Amino acid sequence: MKDTVSAEQFVIDSKGRKTAVILPIDLFERLMEDMHDLTIVAERRSQKPIAAKEFMKRLKKRDLV
Repeated sequence: MKDTVSAEQFVIDSKGRKTAVILPIDLFERLMEDMHDLTIVAERRSQKPIAAKEFMKRLKKRDLV
């Protein structure tokens, strides 16, 4: 997929100020996915890291590997 900046359109008010933007749906969806990922990172920021070995053990326990 190719981002095309020229595909963006703006909604303007009566004074010509930009008030909103119209984006291609694929770009909007990717931005929403990025926002979701960043939210998850922020929520987990205070969690302590675990060793890879422990992580694999937990995955196996849940039959995810």
